[in-house]
Order: sequence, then C-alpha cells, then structure tokens
Amino acid sequence: MERVAIVAAQRTPIGKFLGALSPLSAVDLGAAAVRGMLDRAGVAATDVEEVIFGQARQLGSGPNPARQVAIRAGVGEVSPAFTVNKACGSSLKALDLGRAALLLDGRKVVVVGGMESMTNIPFLLPNMRQGYRLGHAKALDGNYQDGFTCAILGEPMGMTAENLVDDYGISRQEQDELALQSHHRAEAAQRAGRFADEIVPVEVADRKATRVVEQDEHVRHGVTMADLGKLPPVFRPVDQGGTVHAGNSSGITDGAAALLLMTESEVSRRGLRPLAWLGASATAGVPPRIMGIGPVPAIRELCSRTGRTLTDYPLIELNEAFAAQAIACYRDLEIDTERVNVNGGAIALGHPIGATGARIVVTLLHEMRRRGVDRGLASLCMSGGMGMAVEFQAG
Repeated sequence: MERVAIVAAQRTPIGKFLGALSPLSAVDLGAAAVRGMLDRAGVAATDVEEVIFGQARQLGSGPNPARQVAIRAGVGEVSPAFTVNKACGSSLKALDLGRAALLLDGRKVVVVGGMESMTNIPFLLPNMRQGYRLGHAKALDGNYQDGFTCAILGEPMGMTAENLVDDYGISRQEQDELALQSHHRAEAAQRAGRFADEIVPVEVADRKATRVVEQDEHVRHGVTMADLGKLPPVFRPVDQGGTVHAGNSSGITDGAAALLLMTESEVSRRGLRPLAWLGASATAGVPPRIMGIGPVPAIRELCSRTGRTLTDYPLIELNEAFAAQAIACYRDLEIDTERVNVNGGAIALGHPIGATGARIVVTLLHEMRRRGVDRGLASLCMSGGMGMAVEFQAG
C-alpha cells in the first residue's frame, strides 16, 4: 500500500476571544488557512480533489462548512467536501479520513484541516419557534450548549478535570506549574520567531482599515506563579477542593489549520519533498467523567500496533485541554515532559476546538523539521470520553 505524504502544513494565527480575528467567521479562517497553505506549497487549488475539514461548534455556520471553505479557497466545484465533528478531535479525524480518501477512493491530492471561531458561536432562544407569551425568556450560549457543558454528564467540561484531580491526587501547585511552563515556552517560541514558518498571515478588514494579523494573540508574556495564584477556581469552590481555573485551562480562541496530503506516487511525479509521512493512528474511549485521560489508551493502542514505545518519538504534542488532564496523562504514560509541547500548548496558545487537532500536527511537523528528528506523535482528548493519537515520520 502507498504511503501518504503531508506536503504542506499551515495555520492561521490563533486569536483570543473577541480579539483580532473576531470579525472573521470559522469559514473565513478555514479558507484563509487553505489559500495560504496552497500558495506556500505552490500547488494550484484546482488540483485539489477533495476537502475534509473539522468543525466542532458548527452552530450558525450554514450547511457543510467544509464545502464553503473549499469553494472560497478556489478549489474546483467538481471536487467534493465534507465536514467532520468529533469534538476536539475533529480535525485530527479529518486527517485520518484524508488518508482513506487517498488510499481507498483513488484521490491523489486532498486537503484536510479544521476551523473554529468560538467568538462567533451564537446564542440560542429555546422555544422561540412556539412563541413566548409573557415574562422573561432564557438565552443559551452556544459555546456552553455545544461544548463547555458535557451533554452526557450534564456538567461543565471542567468538572472532568476536577475528577482527574481527585482520582490522581493532583495539586493546584502542580497544575499552575505546568500552566506556567506552557506560557513560558510559548512566549519563548514567539519571541524567537519559531511559529513564523507555520503561520499564514490573515487580513482582517474593519470600518477604518485592513489589518494583517501575523502572531498568536492568546500568548501572555511574563506570566508568574503569583499571577496564576490570584485566579479563583471556576468549576468547584475552594472550600470543596476546587483547583481548575482560567489560567490552568485551555484558552477560548479562534483559528484554523490545514494540511495538504498526496499519495506517494503523486509526490514522486511532482518531484516534491514531503514535510512528513503519515503513520499509524488509534482512537479509544474512556469514561466521560474523566474524558481528559483519553490520550492514554489511544497512545498505548498506537504503540501496540506499531511495536514502538514513547521513547521512539523525540517530539510529542499532547493537547492541554486542562493542566490537570495533561498531568494525569503524563503520569500514566511516564512521559518525559521535556519533549512534549516544546513550544507551549493550548493553555498558552488557545484551543480553537475544531482546529486544534490539525494545529498540533502543524506545530509538530514544523518543529520536527527544525530539529531534524525522525518521528513525532500527536494526541488529544475529546469531550464525551475519547482519545486519539497519530504518528508521523520525517519526510
């Protein structure tokens, strides 16, 4: 069977909630990522035979947002597209489905990725269709309705992190130390320009002018333990042992990421050097109450299939939904954190849900090339209690 090549991998900057990218919809961001990636790769949009894009919070985006992205990026109308919703793993699953399109459906060139504008997720008016007679009516925040609240448990997603705190005996000090590390690594990477190769600038027009956004906006410089210590827990009161707060949780953000996939024979025909080769993948389920532990069985399953161990992966991206969740995974997997999220994770950079799977792959592949390492691993947890892991070989 042919190998699948990742020829290019780019992302937009990550915008903070109500920040610089807020005038743009998820589809705007997705189209910008695809156009920028194809431009840098020197591949015509009309060569793309299918587009597969993840979006976890689709409310208000219209039918099949991936098709909208494809058309607006210049992909031919004859090329199909579909949207994937697997919560936080949407765009990582899109990558897996892109492989299937190449190996099973006869495609040669496929674009995959993900997008999210958490700023622009609308509010809901339940029962409006039946009409309101008298009195006040409730408006529901689509961010909570479609993500922050676990529909299975009926609890905020942050409570799954507090459950891991209980099960693993994780202190607030440990969580804040990991959060601080994430902030400091992202700050160092940003100052050194290490994200420049992976980011495609995005133009944002307002009433006065058109601005170009080139840098991640959620990264906070100069964060200290004292700063983190001032933040109150969000999901459980202090007197009930609450430890999870805004500073040790992933950020609410906007962004998109895209990857260009080709078959090995197509890469050879075009004389291209892949950024990486797509390796094995694995998905697993866990109890929803501890959804953040999902990467552990997924990574173990992947290692079982490949015959490799974690020491075979010099670089790992493991999404930081919450510091407590990441710590629990590190403990179970006995990971050397010096090679995990080396340029910071979602606590510092942000977690635009449907884009994150592709975003961590983009960051991983560029860092693999920068360091000249032969393998990398990307993994994340998913709401509802799941995990996914994918490996990559250097091109």
